[in-house]
Amino acid sequence: MASSSTPVQQPVYYDTVVRLFSVAAVVYGIVGMLVGVIIAAQLAWPELNFGIPYLTYGRLRPLHTNAVIFAFGGCVLFATSYHVVQRTCQTRLFAPGLAMFTFLGWNLVILLAVITLPLGMTSGKEYAELEWPIDLLIAVVWVSYAVVFFGTVGTRKIRHIYVANWFFGAFILTVALLHIVNSAAIPVSLTKSYSAYAGVQDAMVQWWYGHNAVGFFLTAGFLGIMYYYIPKQAERPVYSYRLSIVHFWALIFTYMWAGPHHLHYTALPDWTQSVGMIFSLVLLAPSWGGMINGIMTLSGAWHKLRDDPILKFLIVSLSFYGMSTFEGPMMSIKTVNALSHYTDWTVGHVHSGALGWVGMVSIGALYHLIPRMFGRKAMFSTRAIELHFWLATIGIVLYIAAMWIAGVMQGLMWRAVNPDGTLVYSFVESVKATYPFYVIRVLGGVLYLTGMLIMLWNVIQTIRNGKAAPVAVPAVLAHA
Repeated sequence: MASSSTPVQQPVYYDTVVRLFSVAAVVYGIVGMLVGVIIAAQLAWPELNFGIPYLTYGRLRPLHTNAVIFAFGGCVLFATSYHVVQRTCQTRLFAPGLAMFTFLGWNLVILLAVITLPLGMTSGKEYAELEWPIDLLIAVVWVSYAVVFFGTVGTRKIRHIYVANWFFGAFILTVALLHIVNSAAIPVSLTKSYSAYAGVQDAMVQWWYGHNAVGFFLTAGFLGIMYYYIPKQAERPVYSYRLSIVHFWALIFTYMWAGPHHLHYTALPDWTQSVGMIFSLVLLAPSWGGMINGIMTLSGAWHKLRDDPILKFLIVSLSFYGMSTFEGPMMSIKTVNALSHYTDWTVGHVHSGALGWVGMVSIGALYHLIPRMFGRKAMFSTRAIELHFWLATIGIVLYIAAMWIAGVMQGLMWRAVNPDGTLVYSFVESVKATYPFYVIRVLGGVLYLTGMLIMLWNVIQTIRNGKAAPVAVPAVLAHA
């Protein structure tokens, strides 16, 4: 047994890459959401593309989805996973040079997306629009990411692997599989390729990828964030560790097979559509188990919600997670899908998950993480965080309520028929009726974007008034 005078050597962490990804996430969030507001405004006022082909909705929409999912969301996941895996494994990040390569490589991917997508260079696959040379770069960066993450887990100083790392690990492995399989293509030039699949098989592979990009990139990875940052911010243990393990295995097994619900009433075999629907309905149980586990972590500490706006972000994000994961299975039911498909109800559902769940939990985690990475105990302005929370929450509610109403209205108008079987409404009449709701959506997006701009100011002030702790390197590492 060591004597009481023996100094305890603290773990030494490599946080440079965490700082870089954290700040990049805030910047990319603003850029991606700004593009989102622009294209939302174009749907209300089409002349806002000014007749410039590079600014048309068709060019900017994939730029928006890639920016918010992979630039903003990706940088949040890199930052938090690199931060969490070191703390929960009590060891330094494995291969710091390779970790820095993931930062440079990921930002190169983002830069290439910003160049190619407005130029119309696209594979045409949802959430996988980037052409084959960029896909190869993504694969290299992602394999490097896996080496760093699992290398850190493999060199951990404690036997136990905390549940957040299970979610991060599943997200990393599954996204690699999804990306490589779905992006298989036959190049015909440096900027053009054709999918290795054809017809309904291509659609099936695409939505196996597309829904699991939601399931693993935008859910499993961010659940890893939830399982670390809510207990840390609340200063309470996870409500039920056993439930977290059940949540993990049930979610991982079930999510993989839900993709066919995107292809109801298509050429996909009917039994495959039904399998997708059934697994989507089963998904409700693990999803709500995780939501309850996160919210109940505040048991005995509910009073903290009054004074801690960061906790408000984190807990409200779980409320949106629960709502989205109820709405998704409901929309996968064929009879409901007959009304909702191709309407703005789907857009409302996506953004209740994207802005409400992913956005809010990301912002809360970054508000917890950034001051600690720059030598401060808290963000520069708590009141600014409070203002950001209310702007974001009101913005989300305006956005998704407008899209829900518009979507149900569209579905009902499209299927309304006269006694003689002719349509009651022309398509253009449904577009005209949707216009007010598109304007409300723009307002909601502007509020959410304004909150992000306030966050950027708060982050800049925090960094200016803080001091990043230097990374101490033990002698054994310095001479390695």
